[in-house]
Amino acid sequence: MSEEQNKPAETEMEQTDAVQDKAAQDKAAQDKAADAGAGDRVAQLEAEVASLKDQLLRQMAEVENTRRRAQRDREDASKFAVSSFAKELVTVADNLRRALEAVPAEGRENDDVLKGLSVGVEATERQLISAFERAGIKKIDPTGELFDPNFHQVMFEIENTGKPAGTVVQVLQPGYTIHGRLLREAMVGVAKAGPHEMGGQHVDTKA
Repeated sequence: MSEEQNKPAETEMEQTDAVQDKAAQDKAAQDKAADAGAGDRVAQLEAEVASLKDQLLRQMAEVENTRRRAQRDREDASKFAVSSFAKELVTVADNLRRALEAVPAEGRENDDVLKGLSVGVEATERQLISAFERAGIKKIDPTGELFDPNFHQVMFEIENTGKPAGTVVQVLQPGYTIHGRLLREAMVGVAKAGPHEMGGQHVDTKA
């Protein structure tokens, strides 16, 4: 076969190879594009999963906080529901103490009736104080302490006490707390700053 006769066959083969190469290149490009699209989709799904996980954790934390708040509210309601009743009882305790203080020591020694009555009132007072302790009620007797406006109510100031200004020197009525919360202020008299006490504390008795 002559050289001229072979040329069409060679040209046809070259064209076939070119078509195959182009097809291969197109297939590779499609595969690459598909891989890139799949990678983008995976990244998108991972981002969505992370977002959903974050939302879930936040919601779980909020639910836990709500549960704890509700538990604290229940505990507070249980602790302080009796506050009004407790205020009435501390008045009873005041009256018992006044009754005991009204009995002169000499009368207790010489009068069996007064002695028996005093012993009975003292026993009642001890039982009431024990009940207070079980209920978380504590007595405030701030004698010798500095005035605290959170727990004390100043009724008057006393001069020449020899105590630093603002020191509680007399308790007219004890105060009470219930589980650390103020139930009733203590009514007190405090030391007044003398003229020689420069910069001494002044207590506003009207506060």
